[in-house]
Amino acid sequence: MFRLNMNLLRRTFLFGSLGLGLPRKASPLAAKHTGFIDIAKKSGVSFRHSSSHTSQKYLPESMGAGVAMLDYDNDGHLDVFFVNGAALSDPMGAGQQPDKSNPQYWNRLYRNNGNGSFTDVTEKAGLRGSGYGMGVAVGDFNNDGLPDLFVTGLESSTLYRNNGDGSFTDVTAASGVRCSGWSTGACFVDYDRDGNLDLIVTRYLEWNFEMNLYCGDRRAGYRSYCHPGQFHPTTHVVYHNNGDGTFTDVSKACGIGGVPTQGLGIAINDFDRDGWPDVVIANDSFPEQLFRNNRDGTFTDVATEVGLAYDDDGKTFAGMGLDFADFDNDGWPDIFINALANERYALFKNREAKAFEYISGSTGIARASMMHSGWGAKLLDYDNDGWKDLFVAQGHVMDNIELTQPGVRYREPLLLLRNSKGKFEDVSSASGSVFGAPLAARGAAFGDLNNDGSVDIAINCNNGPALVLMNQGGTGNHWLIVNTVGTRSNRDGIGASIRVVGQSGAEQYGYVSTAGSYLSASDKRVHFGFGMDRMVTLLEVTWPSGTVQRLTNLAVDRVVTVKEP
Repeated sequence: MFRLNMNLLRRTFLFGSLGLGLPRKASPLAAKHTGFIDIAKKSGVSFRHSSSHTSQKYLPESMGAGVAMLDYDNDGHLDVFFVNGAALSDPMGAGQQPDKSNPQYWNRLYRNNGNGSFTDVTEKAGLRGSGYGMGVAVGDFNNDGLPDLFVTGLESSTLYRNNGDGSFTDVTAASGVRCSGWSTGACFVDYDRDGNLDLIVTRYLEWNFEMNLYCGDRRAGYRSYCHPGQFHPTTHVVYHNNGDGTFTDVSKACGIGGVPTQGLGIAINDFDRDGWPDVVIANDSFPEQLFRNNRDGTFTDVATEVGLAYDDDGKTFAGMGLDFADFDNDGWPDIFINALANERYALFKNREAKAFEYISGSTGIARASMMHSGWGAKLLDYDNDGWKDLFVAQGHVMDNIELTQPGVRYREPLLLLRNSKGKFEDVSSASGSVFGAPLAARGAAFGDLNNDGSVDIAINCNNGPALVLMNQGGTGNHWLIVNTVGTRSNRDGIGASIRVVGQSGAEQYGYVSTAGSYLSASDKRVHFGFGMDRMVTLLEVTWPSGTVQRLTNLAVDRVVTVKEP
């Protein structure tokens, strides 16, 4: 057991609790990363997404669904929840609704047994779901220490309260969050810092089965999914948490739900470092949005003003998945948004909140992504070297895209780009055989499933089997995972900013959130890689309440739980 100095003991007593374990030994020199392996089948994760493809080419069939990592039973091991579609008739009759009664279409919750295996606990948990599912958000909306779930879908969204006994209760009607329309992404965030998590929901289009158009080429004899521009955009929805189990719709009043767009992914961070959470939304073939928090319960979309709404050619692109994180360790959170083939994935560098600079070309991301289409994504330090790399789940939206664009594929391999001090290199081919498999990948969630310090990935593939990618590590690099527990702030600590300094003097920055990627939710714990640093000289947490908490001289290779004073 390592020895704590008196200063650390004093800070721990005054400022919060610290979860400590034995350090993991590392080799003197970092070795090569040994890649990822898909353990879904052997671990008991048998989920297969069912989009219910029809000859009608109903647009929801092409979009896939999300996945979440959460510790629903608080046993210290991340569990995995997959969102599923529903049965569709070919064609759907007037007024007919998608049917989820067949177990083939159920959403699924898999309990992590802590030994490399998972158990399907869907029925016991009461999470079979209803309607045609799309996305999922995770957050403790009632501050009882248990993660709750919000599942989005087509004309159907559901808020599940965690009962603490392995089951969930549908409290949608009682809470007032019955979101209509086609809801896609969602995010729990305490935007007004009152200690209660609010809920923001993105919506995609004004669409229903009776509005379905014929797109494609009748003379050539094929039908395709329609471009979203064929339909009217719609507005986002914002629910303010009243602190008593109910929510109030403040969509228009807060400024986020005032303008129709085509929303998919959503993420949060504090881009101007004023202590208040801001919101970025990926819009499909519509200007991207960055909502600056005005600190009075309202937001202003500043995306055009700061250079985030369009690519470097001044064009819109098919924003789907995204992340909102500091990729170059300068303390200012940057924004990544992926796109369809021939558009290039977009990386925007935060220039100290004055502007965002489109740097996909200079960083190597444009070259690596030109012919690809991205969905679930995250800036993550997969090799624990202290730099956030980039993972993207890929696959084109059109299942017959080869007919019109022979150089583009519907099913694509996964993409992993290694960050070398701000420049990205494609290391997919060296990261395991799973990176060579063609997939129609969609939602992706991220977290350390076996608590070994390496970030793992769960992927929901459109109309196909799920993947659970176990990170094999092997580099010998050190790491730290920070788990926040709020007291004055919301219980999850969502919205807390974290700064860490390694013994080499290198600084990194993180932000507590479950949102990001594509219609998915990741572990709220914040992961840092430290290379060969064996000590964290400073861990600084700025809580949503405004409290600043500092812990010093922490050993690495452990999960640290920090409780707000």
